[in-house]
Amino acid sequence: MAAVVTVRPERAGDVEAIDDVVIRAFGRDDEARLVAQLRRDGDATTSLVAVAGDVVIGHVMLSPMSAPFRALGLAPVSVAPKHQKQGVGAALIDAAVVQARQGGWSAIFVLGDPAYYGRFGFRADLAAGFSSPYAGPHFMVLPLTDELPVASGKVSYAAAFS
Repeated sequence: MAAVVTVRPERAGDVEAIDDVVIRAFGRDDEARLVAQLRRDGDATTSLVAVAGDVVIGHVMLSPMSAPFRALGLAPVSVAPKHQKQGVGAALIDAAVVQARQGGWSAIFVLGDPAYYGRFGFRADLAAGFSSPYAGPHFMVLPLTDELPVASGKVSYAAAFS
């Protein structure tokens, strides 16, 4: 029987395990370095882990964006390879969205697969009015209120992304 997976906020003792999961999920260390830099810069608005028993098997981070309203960037979402395609990423994203709503944020932007992120309500058509180095069919936004405060403007991720 599979261990029960829970999602909780990152703790100080999780950093090494998070790095390991992120590196294994992406097969390289670029995203782990991004997570570390976001932490160092104070831009880890939300950092959640998925744990099975006491083992970290997934991680998600939200960081503030420069935008015409209070917006967050979702990235990266990481799940250890042997736990992928089991709903761990979805549980992390759902929990991050709840935290963002509770924090009074207006929207979350993501760069990713529209077929996957569309399941959570992220929409490329709503992001099309925003200028960003990442603009295009994979750049999406999830309004956290009934509608976005404005439909256009310039948005940019935290400095660590550049």
